[in-house]
Amino acid sequence: MTKIDIFREAAFKENSVWRQVLGICSALAVTNFMRNSLIMGLGVMFSLALSGFTISLIRNHTPRSVRMMVQTLIIASWVIIVDLFLKAYIPDASKQLGPYVGLIITNCILMGRAEAFAAKNTPLDSMVDGIGAGFGYTFVLLIISLFREVLGFGSVFGFTFLGDWWPRWSIMAMAPSAFFMLSILFWYIHQKYYIQVKK
Repeated sequence: MTKIDIFREAAFKENSVWRQVLGICSALAVTNFMRNSLIMGLGVMFSLALSGFTISLIRNHTPRSVRMMVQTLIIASWVIIVDLFLKAYIPDASKQLGPYVGLIITNCILMGRAEAFAAKNTPLDSMVDGIGAGFGYTFVLLIISLFREVLGFGSVFGFTFLGDWWPRWSIMAMAPSAFFMLSILFWYIHQKYYIQVKK
């Protein structure tokens, strides 16, 4: 399998959100603005890629009895670096994202990719898989936040382009709207998938 195939598989065919329903807590919590979604997605992508690389690098030297503890420790280390970077260089985004950056450690996507791929494949392939899985996660977040931000605030990435004539949908600024958007996305993706399979 080529690097491009690994990326496509992780990002789209086995997308952790719409195919495996993993990581949806943060997908619901941070998608009110596209900027927050992009920063969160890049943080997860960084953590996935380097965690996968590190876990794969030491996979043959990690005893099976402590493998999950070692994986959690590695993931936590990279997530702490992301958290410290945001606090140092993007403090306003760090405040808006709040505890959700730290909770990347408990994100099922990272543990899932660590067990399913990094523990069995080469470091470079594992890094590509992590980038692909992170891209797929970011893609979902950006789709949801695009609709929420446009309909709820009349803006994209904080830049207002819909004037006072546009009635703001206050429901889109609330967390429950993310459930609706995610459900619609799930329905659309699975509908397209099943139609293609039938054809």
